Amino acid sequence: MGISIADFNFDIFRRNYLRDNIFLKVIDNMIFFYILIFTGSCLLLAMSGKWLIDALIKIARYLDWREFVIAFIVMAIAASLPNLFVGISAALHKIPELSFGDVIGGNLIDLTLVIALSVLIAKGIMAKSRTVQTTSIFTALSAILPLILILDGVLGRLDGIILLVGFVFYSFWLFSKKERFRKVYDSQEDSFGAVKNFKTFLKSVGKLVLGVVCFLLAAEGVVRSAFFFSKELNLPLSLIGILIVGLGNSLPEAYFSIISARSGQTWMILGDLEGSVMVPSTLVLGTVALIYPIKIPDFSPFAIGCLFLVAASLFFFLFVRSDRKLTVREGIFLLGIYITFLFIEIFVK
Repeated sequence: MGISIADFNFDIFRRNYLRDNIFLKVIDNMIFFYILIFTGSCLLLAMSGKWLIDALIKIARYLDWREFVIAFIVMAIAASLPNLFVGISAALHKIPELSFGDVIGGNLIDLTLVIALSVLIAKGIMAKSRTVQTTSIFTALSAILPLILILDGVLGRLDGIILLVGFVFYSFWLFSKKERFRKVYDSQEDSFGAVKNFKTFLKSVGKLVLGVVCFLLAAEGVVRSAFFFSKELNLPLSLIGILIVGLGNSLPEAYFSIISARSGQTWMILGDLEGSVMVPSTLVLGTVALIYPIKIPDFSPFAIGCLFLVAASLFFFLFVRSDRKLTVREGIFLLGIYITFLFIEIFVK
């Protein structure tokens, strides 16, 4: 008995429909799977960032470091570890442009959204310290320097060395005088308390190691999920890095700054945020460029983000230097810069 043309065509259609339906279900499941990976990785970054911050504060107090150094060097490096591990992982996967977008987006968020929220909560932040004033110069320069070095389309190994030298130079300046980093904390503890403090110090070191391991796992999840979304949604990695990864990696410093503002410890906010800009711009991008040069032949996906970052850096510098404080009005202005950036990046492009 033969098969009619109608039956034959229906059979082909049915097989194709089933095949396509199965394929779509697989794609849907993969998207849901990577959404879970990305969400879980961002949460792990935030959680492990808090562990690192807590551990590093205790370590710094044990070493008798000044609060500004705790906020700038210790806190900033802890908060920048997600950027570092995402950058290293992206470089090893030969997609370092994700790291560049991550740093651009993170710096823009720190200099606008995070500092604005902190200023609004604290109702103004004082910046009278001479060290803070000088550091604001380094901060603005370090945010803009990678943008200048990559104008030729490549952030090569020589550029990476320049960025790392910039980080070393500032660190040398900060630690060149004891009054810039040393502080003896008041203590009424006896010998038993000193032993207890040493035990706390060892526990903090263990917590630090655990946090680093979690950072590595979370960074790998962020890179793999971001690369998947970039392919499936046909979005450039630069956009993923600026809008999504940068925001996710800014959670630790955002959390710390907001908590500091609520508790009235505004003297630590600027140190944390200035360090959170300088460390990714120099140490992170410099390390990534040494591992695998960042080549961006088409700079257009980064153009808007870079333009707004330059504007945010200059206005932040001017606001900190003027009257040596950040006012609520200036915080609202910085918040407006970030909202304008989001609107243009999402709806105008």
